[in-house]
Amino acid sequence: MKQKNMNKIILNYLLKNFLKTFFVVIFIAYCFGVILNLFEEIEFFKNINVSPFTPLILTSIYIPSIIIKILPFIIFISSLWFMLSLRNSKDLLTLKVFGFSNIKIFFILAFTSFILGWIILIAINPLTSSMSKYYEKTKSNYSRDIDHLVTFTKNGLWIKENLNKGQRIISAKKPEGFKLIEVMILHLDENSKLVEKIVAEEANIKSNKWDLKNVQILMPADGVLKTKKKDNYEITSIYDFEKINSLFKNFNTVSFIKLITNYNDFIKNGYSKIFLTQSLHLMLSLPFFLFLMTALASIFTLNSLQKSDNFKLIVLGLITCVLTFYLKDLSLALGQTDRIPIILAIWSPVIALSFFTFIGVLQINEK
Repeated sequence: MKQKNMNKIILNYLLKNFLKTFFVVIFIAYCFGVILNLFEEIEFFKNINVSPFTPLILTSIYIPSIIIKILPFIIFISSLWFMLSLRNSKDLLTLKVFGFSNIKIFFILAFTSFILGWIILIAINPLTSSMSKYYEKTKSNYSRDIDHLVTFTKNGLWIKENLNKGQRIISAKKPEGFKLIEVMILHLDENSKLVEKIVAEEANIKSNKWDLKNVQILMPADGVLKTKKKDNYEITSIYDFEKINSLFKNFNTVSFIKLITNYNDFIKNGYSKIFLTQSLHLMLSLPFFLFLMTALASIFTLNSLQKSDNFKLIVLGLITCVLTFYLKDLSLALGQTDRIPIILAIWSPVIALSFFTFIGVLQINEK
């Protein structure tokens, strides 16, 4: 009974202090993020008549989504910091006396990180995505090029574009690769009167020069619309495939729960399946990355009990962490350019890191 009570006390001690370190690191990262982003927001609003608190408020609600993106790095720093303090205070030796081996300590902390990942995805991510959505909406209201709008609705893609004389309104049923299907283009004059209406079966928007196929051009004349038919027709737009797509790449505004429950609806509304799949699997991989980054920190710190190794371990750990993020981004870039399947690109760093940490954990178990 005494042994069980002692195990419970030690478990509570480990979890309490590990989580305390984790939240301290998050707070530090949040403060740094606010300071750095605040200058950008001040620069954005310097010529706009807004409250002095607006940049600070927007920065405060924007940083949490960034924190989630760098969470693997944060959990690595937290784990490294906690285990170094545990080792330097000789508490690690005390834990071993009570039967807590290196491998047992590692699994306690690693599974805690894994569970934290799921809690953040399910409970915290919906809040941060709502905050990001408010941030994007507020910034767009003050954007200098607000006259140029692109949006997806249940009726398809809609684009509003200002011209030198008048406006252009474009609608399309859906996008398919570099093409828009069932396109309608309205050219309006400065008084919002119809100049011409263009109906096309499809439009290739790979570049700013849109290539329209099977086109009907309707122009008002003497109170009626006269029709011209053309096999091909070209218009020049400020938008191309890349620019339109980039406007919908910010999945910080879509929560993990919403992405799962509305995945098919997003596709029907014209969102890119590739980016939806990428976002979903990046979120799913988060708990596993947190587990593995804690494993890396354990491998570096539990291999030795010498305080003289602290600086070397910190430098080596940070270098390894940066390399891990670099390889992760490199793999993702290969997936985004279709060199490898996007799902493989997201999960291959997790698999590779798992093999490395498995060998390292076996080594610390022998210490």
